[in-house]
Amino acid sequence: MSEQNKEVVLKFIRAFSDGDAETAKTCLAPDALTVAKGFGKLSGPRPYEIIVATTAAFKELIPTGLGPTFHTVTAEGDRVAVEFEGNATLVNGQSYCNQYCMVFTLEGGKIKHVNEYYCTILADDRIGPLLADVEEQRKQTSV
Repeated sequence: MSEQNKEVVLKFIRAFSDGDAETAKTCLAPDALTVAKGFGKLSGPRPYEIIVATTAAFKELIPTGLGPTFHTVTAEGDRVAVEFEGNATLVNGQSYCNQYCMVFTLEGGKIKHVNEYYCTILADDRIGPLLADVEEQRKQTSV
């Protein structure tokens, strides 16, 4: 089961990195929850709907993808831990290179919970304003 769980997790990370919400959905349990650890503006819990919406938004924010380089993938039972780095160029031309450690818990072959560890300062500085712009544009078009 551990090898199958690794495959699901890597498929999810690649889909998330590419902004492929449809593929990401196939990896998630309907009640999946990610928790970005830390104290930044982008820290905190995200339920399934927000995970999928954020994945879709990444297609706009990082058109060339996050470009993950995997360093370690460790699995034991229903838990998978992945260390990787992203190396991307944002839609505004800024570089976005962050380091990640994500600890996944799976149930029935689907991702149920994720603890995400990354530099929240960098994410707040580079990704935060872009997400705010996307949200503002959505508000304006729904009025």
